[in-house]
Amino acid sequence: MKESADQPSFQSVLLAMPPAGIARFKAIIESYDNLATLRTEDPRHHYLRLYFDPASAAGVNALLDSLSAAFSIRRIAP
Repeated sequence: MKESADQPSFQSVLLAMPPAGIARFKAIIESYDNLATLRTEDPRHHYLRLYFDPASAAGVNALLDSLSAAFSIRRIAP
């Protein structure tokens, strides 16, 4: 995807969840090839940042919605 001034090359969302579920959540995210990349934003607060292509936003949001209760996911305002 060619980056332009009009459209960023990726989007991201900041999440928080209890540390006990982070490894399992990461494994689920990675099982969807090329959907998103998960990085630790702030380990002290268990903040994670999910990076994804803007074209994948609907799929990422649907996946987060389906997993939010099981992983106690909270979306953090940017």
